[in-house]
This record gives sequence, structure tokens and C-alpha cells, in this order.
Amino acid sequence: MNAVSAIEAAVFPEEARAAFAAAYPDRAAKLSHGLAGHALLTLEALAGLAERMPAASVEYNLGKLPLGVRAEDTPSNGLTLGETIRTIETNGSWAVLKNVERDADYGALLDRALAELAPLVERETGPMLHREAFIFLSSPGSVTPFHMDPEHNILLQIRGEKTMTVFPAGDEELVPAVQSEAFHAGGHRNLDWRDGFRERGMAVTLLPGDAIHVPVKAPHFVENGPVVSVSLSVTWRSERSVAEGELHSLNALLRRRGLPVGRIGARPEAQGARRIAYRIMRKLGV
Repeated sequence: MNAVSAIEAAVFPEEARAAFAAAYPDRAAKLSHGLAGHALLTLEALAGLAERMPAASVEYNLGKLPLGVRAEDTPSNGLTLGETIRTIETNGSWAVLKNVERDADYGALLDRALAELAPLVERETGPMLHREAFIFLSSPGSVTPFHMDPEHNILLQIRGEKTMTVFPAGDEELVPAVQSEAFHAGGHRNLDWRDGFRERGMAVTLLPGDAIHVPVKAPHFVENGPVVSVSLSVTWRSERSVAEGELHSLNALLRRRGLPVGRIGARPEAQGARRIAYRIMRKLGV
């Protein structure tokens, strides 16, 4: 199958779209997809892509990490990015290529995937905003530590096997409010880990052709299987996710001044007065 025909083929079959519609936006759900074996997602194609990307759009390091690790403690693997990808089967590394949609071919692939889901998304959270794509490459046994992300996300497994353990979004024992506030102010995505958390998560094993919907800011960690893993993450924002970020940022401003913080409801996009207050305070530099 060539790249053009793969892009034109359906990415998410009918049953996957139905499962996604039943879960979106608040619940994790296992899905299926048709991109395993795609020509744009081979190791050699990804190495070439990585080498022409700006340095700020790539991140890579040693892959066998504890579930809880501070960003500043993440160890380098001592290789170039191209070397990391081409030898990832044996070098014990993890890498992510960010915003690959800026490349025309990968942008077309993202557009095709999200076009299939857009009607389902729009009826729940409105138009898809700020659409992006990320590619993750992992050596056997690699671990992506406990963290959260600010986007609506579907992770598509392309090659290899991994297990993602996903936790409920909005659980303040897992992610205290002050940590959410710091995150929206530019704090790192990694979270504090306690062994007692594991039993509260849903572990989902992903093989080529499997995918998982991960809600906004649902904490998760990933454990790679015994072979190289390649995954494609397609993401978007919504008025709901933007509003949630604004309200946490407002609470951070209020907390710093010793003022009462507000509750963030299940539909933060409807909390218009508080969102306007935040925008005014930000504009005034309060």
C-alpha cells in the first residue's frame, strides 16, 4: 500500500467511531484503526522526518525510567536523534516527534483521521481547535512516566506492543488543584507517583491496529513491551479544554492573592463570567 492510498483509506472503522462517540469526552476507550504498516510511519521514514524537524520539536532520552521522575532528572542517551531512531531496537531509548502535522504528508494524515471524528466531537464539545500530531518511538521495556496532557487525545499503535494505564481525569488525589494550576501556567506534565495509585487505573494493552481515547488531563503512564514501539497521537483542543485551562489559571491568580478560588464544573465552557474575569485580569497584568 502506498502513502496516498493509505491516507485515502478509512482510519477509524465504524465500530471504532461508535465506541469513541459513546466515550467522548470524559471516558477512556479502546478503539481500532487502519494505519498499521503505513509507509509514513516506518522507522526509516520517521528518522528522515526527525532529521529535518527543528530541535525544539523533538525530545528523546533513555527509556527505562521510574513511573515518577522529575523532568530535570530525565537522563540523556548520548546519541543524535537520527541514531536514536535508527537503532532504537537496542539503545534503550524513548523519543517523541512533536507537531509532525507541519510536514505536508503527515498533516494530510492528521486531517484524514480527524475528519472522520469531527462530527462526533462537534456535537459534544464544539469545533476541533489547535489540531496536532505527535509520534512516539520506544525501545523494548521503555517507560513513559506518570503524566497528563492538555489535549483531547487518541493514541494509535502502529508497531510493537505497549500497555497504557489511564486514570480518571479530575481526581484531585491524583492531581491536586494546585498542580493543575501550575500545569496551566507552564509547569511540566510529569506527576507525583505513589504505588497505591496503580489499582485505580485502567490498564489497556495496545497492539498494531489498536488505539485508545485519552480524555483531557486524564493521568496515565505507558509501559512498552518486548519489541520496538511506534505510536501516533492525534490531538485537538476544544472550547471545553480551553475553558478548563482558563479557570485553573484564574484560580491560580486568586490563590496567590489569598482570595477564595472557584469550583470548576463539568462544563467549564459555560462558566462565562469567570472566564471573562480571567481574561480581564490577564490583560491588566493583575
